[in-house]
Amino acid sequence: MTPTQTEVAQRRGAPQDSDGSAVISVRDLWKVFGPKADRVPGSAELCGLTRRELMDRTGCTAAVRDVSFDVSPGEVFVVMGLSGSGKSTLVRCLTRLIEPTAGEVVFEGEDIRQADARRLRELRRSKFSMVFQHFGLLPHRRVVDNVAFGLEIRGLSRAERTGRAREVVELVGLAGYENSYPDQLSGGMQQRVGLARALAGDPDVLFFDEPFSALDPLIRRDMQNEVIRLHHEVGKTMVFITHDLSEALKLGDRILIMRDGRTVQCGTGDELVGAPADDYVREFVKDVPRGDVLTLRWIMRPPQDGDALDGPELGPDVVVREATRAVLAADRPVRIVADGELLGLVGAEEILTVVAGREGDM
Repeated sequence: MTPTQTEVAQRRGAPQDSDGSAVISVRDLWKVFGPKADRVPGSAELCGLTRRELMDRTGCTAAVRDVSFDVSPGEVFVVMGLSGSGKSTLVRCLTRLIEPTAGEVVFEGEDIRQADARRLRELRRSKFSMVFQHFGLLPHRRVVDNVAFGLEIRGLSRAERTGRAREVVELVGLAGYENSYPDQLSGGMQQRVGLARALAGDPDVLFFDEPFSALDPLIRRDMQNEVIRLHHEVGKTMVFITHDLSEALKLGDRILIMRDGRTVQCGTGDELVGAPADDYVREFVKDVPRGDVLTLRWIMRPPQDGDALDGPELGPDVVVREATRAVLAADRPVRIVADGELLGLVGAEEILTVVAGREGDM
């Protein structure tokens, strides 16, 4: 079933309700390619150069520049940017598929930059899994055996790994295809196999590197809905890489926008749309239907003398479009209430300003 905007908004509240401990904590992360790359992060002069200037001066490219963020338990954290922004390099640094040049990547309290090869293999097998754009399925193995492959490497018995594989095959909606081979499946079904394979080891974190970019739009939309459904059911922490803003807004609890290796803005979808940090973000979000993203918190106004304060009640995180019918049907302003406290009022004027797209009036 396709999630509604309200369900997505409710899901976005989850990370803030956690105990505050980060699953992933990234601090001052750099990845520089080129000769003597490690001199760049420590040099104030070199750090201040543009990408072209740095290349001309040193022969180096800074793909990730001084990036910091935290990912909360159960959060879907999206990293978004255009080609060349550094987003895919970033996610590979988080798992050390690419070695960072400088900075800190702490996973569940452990700095994985200090992990030796053996420990890193353990982490990749048991703590985090990756889903790539290219499925990487083994063509000579059936679906159930592809899904169980990681468990086989970990040394589980055939009965154990087959049982677990069948569970996750059903979870991703492929029940009945356990004995099919990859070339008998559509692209979307193959990606489901890849997703099942990542889930089979019960990792704490799933990393997605533009997994749906090669799929046609309808299948891509189905797979996005599948990720949301699975997140509801299994509650995994997810880091999702994409170049597509609509995908980022649909999936992300929070979104980090990158440009030329740097963080431009990090926030919830409604924060990016409602308060873009600069012209770059503003240009990115200018065509987003604001009523589909902004919540009532963004458009409510303070109560004024003469306002009726006995109107219907809604929460501040309800998406504007989902609230439109209730607000327009009310004969008095809707009260925006959280934890018993009146935060503001929303009436027909506030709703229509957003729905009609008259953002200049806001």
